Amino acid sequence: MRKALVVGIDHYDHIGVLQGAVNDARRVHDVLERNADSSVNFSTPRLLAAADPDTAITRGELKAAVLELFANDSDIALFYFSGHGYIEDTGGGFLCASDCRSGDDGLPLSEVMTAAHASKARNKVIILDSCHSGVSGSTSRQRDVAEISDGMTILTASTADQYAMETGGAGVFTSLLVDAMNGAAANLLGDVTPGSVYAHIDQSLGPWAQRPVFKTNVTRFVSLRRAEAPLELRDLQQLPALFASATTRIQLDPSYEPERTGQEPASVPAPDPVRNAQFEVLQRYRAVNLVRPIDAPHMWHAAMESKACELTPLGQHYWHLAQKRLL
Repeated sequence: MRKALVVGIDHYDHIGVLQGAVNDARRVHDVLERNADSSVNFSTPRLLAAADPDTAITRGELKAAVLELFANDSDIALFYFSGHGYIEDTGGGFLCASDCRSGDDGLPLSEVMTAAHASKARNKVIILDSCHSGVSGSTSRQRDVAEISDGMTILTASTADQYAMETGGAGVFTSLLVDAMNGAAANLLGDVTPGSVYAHIDQSLGPWAQRPVFKTNVTRFVSLRRAEAPLELRDLQQLPALFASATTRIQLDPSYEPERTGQEPASVPAPDPVRNAQFEVLQRYRAVNLVRPIDAPHMWHAAMESKACELTPLGQHYWHLAQKRLL
């Protein structure tokens, strides 16, 4: 069972309203609900959206929803929040509900962490797009010391000292998060993990913008969503069949290339259907940086000039996975 609680708060009774938090939450809800192939991912993720006074979310309601999320032994419990955040000088952080008056009367991040720590869920993922959210998981004594239990991952939009930025009515962090979930952070199997999401966001923001924070204590990453894979699984599993070892070079010649102009000299061998099929797979590998031609700009040149091709370091990695039957 995969559970998700997605919260977006634009409306605040006593502090400044926001414009894009609810929209961000809806986008995250939609991308989490199903995988790229339309199969169920998170079964009916719960969405709490405070767009106006009629849909306001109180501190009590927010806390109750968080406690319910982490209440049982699901495979993964994911909490996403977009809205105001607040931090005290002493280092305590808060998620601001609609009825907050001062910020420190919001839901303490320490209570969110306590609920996650106590949860029997095998994977706990907390994603926060709010100001000062990077304080999450820090000890009450020192901001730079993290205390997170086994199976927990925290991904936040900014450090404890930074604001979370918006542009065009959407959170910068959440826009990158949704892009990552849609495939920008997928591996060749289509899996999107917390680590790959952070890498995508971190690289996209650059060194001078708000800095995302990533904290984790896991033995292996869980897949948050399956995007469309750039290669079929059977192609990846075929790597050891085409390359005898990770360092094997395949010697090509014109018989691998099926296209002919009709002007080739008689010495050029005719296309070989078996090799043509292999070459088609090799070209797909080349498209995702698993294979590179040697001393030739493209695979076509390598074949027509009787050059070789070899696995890239990424290709060698997937070769080992396929050889060990881990794909």
